[in-house]
Amino acid sequence: MSNLLTRRLALLADDAHRGLLAGGLRGIERETLRVDSAGHLAATAHPAALGSALTHPQITTDYAEALLEFITPAEHDIGLTLDKLDGIHRYAYSRLGDELLWSQSMPSQLPGEQEIQIAWYGKSNLGMLKHVYRRGLALRYGKAMQCIAGIHYNYSLDERLWRVLAADSGAKAAPLAYQSASYLATIRNFRRYSWLLMYLFGASPALSSGFLRGAPHQLQTLSDDTLYLPHATSLRMSDLGYQNDAQSGLRPHENSLDDYVAALTKAVNQAYPPYAELGTKRDGEWIQLSSNVLQIENEYYSTIRPKRVIRTGERPIQALCLRGVQYIEVRCLDVDPFEPVGISVATGRFLDAFLLFCALDESAAISEQQSAMYTENFARTVKEGRRPGLTLRRDDGDIGLRDWGRELLERIAPVAALLDAQRGDTVHADALAAQAAKLADADATPSAKVLAELRGNGGSFADFGLRQSLRHAAYFRAHPPTPAEQAYFGELAAASLAEQDAIERTPAGSFDDYVAAYRASTLCPHC
Repeated sequence: MSNLLTRRLALLADDAHRGLLAGGLRGIERETLRVDSAGHLAATAHPAALGSALTHPQITTDYAEALLEFITPAEHDIGLTLDKLDGIHRYAYSRLGDELLWSQSMPSQLPGEQEIQIAWYGKSNLGMLKHVYRRGLALRYGKAMQCIAGIHYNYSLDERLWRVLAADSGAKAAPLAYQSASYLATIRNFRRYSWLLMYLFGASPALSSGFLRGAPHQLQTLSDDTLYLPHATSLRMSDLGYQNDAQSGLRPHENSLDDYVAALTKAVNQAYPPYAELGTKRDGEWIQLSSNVLQIENEYYSTIRPKRVIRTGERPIQALCLRGVQYIEVRCLDVDPFEPVGISVATGRFLDAFLLFCALDESAAISEQQSAMYTENFARTVKEGRRPGLTLRRDDGDIGLRDWGRELLERIAPVAALLDAQRGDTVHADALAAQAAKLADADATPSAKVLAELRGNGGSFADFGLRQSLRHAAYFRAHPPTPAEQAYFGELAAASLAEQDAIERTPAGSFDDYVAAYRASTLCPHC
């Protein structure tokens, strides 16, 4: 254990500070496709009974019209967060009719590209901005990629905790600057160690063969309709997912907030010739917001992001520049097909211990060579993480994945113990023990369990996904929302529809001017 980690754990174990561990916030964003009773992508519009996808705070759509996104309120305990996520699912099922929520990260059987509908947010300038951005994504990556789902884990620590650590270190920086720098240090450690999350929680070792649309690949055939890699953990996070030549050279530096913002600012302003050839309009219709490397910052598909809640019309870069980092968003988690809401509370407890470890431990700057090494470790793990004898690279030489994993769990254990001491139970230690079992036996990992299910039932990914989706649907339909929950979500839906209507009724300038103002970052009155 590093000296810094030891000192910080002792500091936070003090009665004067231990309560700060309960002060951070946890939020979940869960993406899930709507499918019909046969497991095919739903061709219906976003259900009006769920409210407005533009303005609803908890139920929206992601890239495709059929790709729902459920957003929990931020809570101090992940158990409460997952209770809220369960409530959103139960309400959604009460309004979905015969449709199902797809249980996997990789999509169901998809129709042709032309039949996959891009998410629609109405005719306001704000709604059209979101829609045209997605047109650009379809142009750049193909629509099938827009049907991939994941779990995003939003994590913050109590701002008073950062001030305690700053005082202990003798830092001279202003509190907000210290907090931002500390979150960037957390992100650097996450990059060093996030391969472990892919081994422990990756759950997409197989996919429907039609997903690749005839593109070249090195996957193996499991059945007539299914491709896989025998030791893969997460094909979703491999080069089969959101990757392209434009982003291949984009590596926002995590060594400082200034470096991170500068890298993304350059990407949203730097022309990319293949996109420039396409232009931004076709036959007078917008087809992408810009022809630059990124249309907007969110197009950068990183495994983790520094975040700040944005104001209406504000860009993420502006928010970070003006008010610093507020929380981090972990973006590499697969949907757990064995959990109705896509993630278990034990996974959340482990993530809390893992991320606190990343926040408290030493975190030196990352060189270009180290960045490439961490990227390679992640790539090896998602494609062959369960391969016996697999080694990863680190500064002191190669090491077996499982050996390094066990070493990391030993280093995280005191962090879990501190969190448990604050709570008065053993939930974090129990979560660590569950992960240790996966390192001892690769067959205990979610990816191995998915393949075992496939092999035991004909080998069809589509059949497995539908079977799990029906199982989860039965759970939610057997536990309908209470009258109070029905009223709460009904009011949210009605308010969101009214808000969208008000936005669309408000006089506004042309969409061309709106896009120009957005790209020039002049929409936010506070900036």
